[in-house]
Amino acid sequence: MNSDLNIIWSKVQDLIKTEVSEISFETWIEPLKLVSIDNNIVNLLANSIFAKDVIENRYADLIIVAFNKVTQKQCEINIVLSEDIPKEVKPKTKIGETNNSSGLNPKYTFSTFVVGSNNRFAQAAAMGVAEMPGYKYNPYFIYGGVGLGKTHLMHAIGNQILEFNPNSNILYITSENFTTQLVNAIRDQSMDKFKEKFRNIDVLLIDDIQFIANKKSTQEEFFHTFNSLIDSGKQIVITSDRLPREIDLLEDRIKTRLECGLMVDIQSPDYETRFAILKKKTELDHILIDNEILSNIATKVDTNVRELEGILNKLVATASLTNTPITLEMSERAINEIIKSTNKVISAEYIQDVIGKYFNINSADLRGPKRSADVTFPRQIAMYLCRNVAQMSTPQIGSAFGNRDHSTVMHACSKIEKEIKENNNTKAIVESVKGILLSKN
Repeated sequence: MNSDLNIIWSKVQDLIKTEVSEISFETWIEPLKLVSIDNNIVNLLANSIFAKDVIENRYADLIIVAFNKVTQKQCEINIVLSEDIPKEVKPKTKIGETNNSSGLNPKYTFSTFVVGSNNRFAQAAAMGVAEMPGYKYNPYFIYGGVGLGKTHLMHAIGNQILEFNPNSNILYITSENFTTQLVNAIRDQSMDKFKEKFRNIDVLLIDDIQFIANKKSTQEEFFHTFNSLIDSGKQIVITSDRLPREIDLLEDRIKTRLECGLMVDIQSPDYETRFAILKKKTELDHILIDNEILSNIATKVDTNVRELEGILNKLVATASLTNTPITLEMSERAINEIIKSTNKVISAEYIQDVIGKYFNINSADLRGPKRSADVTFPRQIAMYLCRNVAQMSTPQIGSAFGNRDHSTVMHACSKIEKEIKENNNTKAIVESVKGILLSKN
């Protein structure tokens, strides 16, 4: 950038700095580079697609006004990206590891995350975390079923923070890996090194926190790590398949801390979102496939994102191996195979049907208002199985049982869990029904 452009850009930045917060300026304006001014068109280089979108939607008018004042001309701005400019080599982090060992998947970004009605709030909150780590929504807790995008969103936060500040010390880790590293540290008598690693990072991303339940030493160390990072103003992002209060054998003190931030759920995607996910993947991977085929897949596969992508990958592999185009008939075979292999993920309706036959009652009564003992007890068992076999969240269970509220579902699950421990008859019933459910394939 020549000296004239340097001077202009410096003056523009000074004007903008008085109109936005310090963190907004450092996050969005400062990283921009003034490439050129051609016929009153200002070309600014952004460092990511995400940043480009934010600047165009939030700061474009402000930037134009600033350029108009400095140049005394009516300017337009053009935010550009450049994949030709080599990225800087990221410096080492505070504990001597490179940011390449952050555990982040570079493919999981905000730009590749498809937003729909099922995840819009979760994505918006994640962007807020990425913009102001340690300040906004801390801890940030994302929960929901398998394959719905929780991990993608978590990686997107980490990747975006690194875009803003390559010096950030970020670590993504699964709870099982956290446990493994703790066990190794205890065995090798290297707990000081373990604590230094986990308590001196800027952003900690822990996936599937439910797996630390019933692991006393892991919970103890996680509790102290959590407190240390929060007290230091560091960001924590956590995912789980359920709310903290629903994780059995998780210590109350940990549940309390996880619930002190923002908790957001991700639900199953609707048809429009499923179609958009497939369309996005074909564009990113340069796959040629007819929209009718994508629509067929999106209509018939309504469980989670992972299965959608699995079918698409299978189609691409089949077409490549047979040197033939992807056809509707080919997609039908792939859909039928995956449905057959999963035999449709165990649903609330299937559990209700099995429970109805087992207790010789109408399954519709389980969803209805009846509160007689001959219906209430089977309903509670059905809710418990939805939670512990089908891995459904309490909102999903409540919806499946006549829009019952969260407390009703929690009471049912807690009661049956207690009954299983104290009443052999209840335990036998639950195990028997569970056996029917799991043998349905």
